[in-house]
Amino acid sequence: MKPLSISIITLCIIIISPKLQAQLKVTAKCPAVEVDILDGKVNGLKPDRTPSEIAGKLPCFTSKEEDNSSSKCGGVIAYKDKDIYFYTGRNYVDIGPAFKGKLSIPVMGSKRGSLFRTLGNPKLKETKWDAWQTSYGCLILYYGAGNKVNRIRFSTYGTDVIQLCE
Repeated sequence: MKPLSISIITLCIIIISPKLQAQLKVTAKCPAVEVDILDGKVNGLKPDRTPSEIAGKLPCFTSKEEDNSSSKCGGVIAYKDKDIYFYTGRNYVDIGPAFKGKLSIPVMGSKRGSLFRTLGNPKLKETKWDAWQTSYGCLILYYGAGNKVNRIRFSTYGTDVIQLCE
């Protein structure tokens, strides 16, 4: 081969090789989601933490909406595959019926009124939900078929201040 051909081949390899390496990306390892109902934390984080703190601790979110004037509910970090959502602009966590993780108290699916020993009397009661004032803010349990818990929300705000996104 001629020196010019070798130079062209070498140049092509130098240009192409970084692009080949760019395809290899490490996927963020997501820890198991653990919710402490009595302390109002998810993996040690309260709902009033910043979006970067939440994303840093649980990096495998499925979507993220920044907290700005055009956002409907303030910032949201969603983990749709785990059915848990952080409403960072409103300081609350929403846990749906398909939640994939660990609850410190097996609240999901519990019959209404069965958690009195653990939670005490709710501060507010409505047809489809009960709300407790807690040391960290508030806990709201929603009931579905059979009067069983099918949604959990907790916030660093109290029952008189919290603003939910519906």
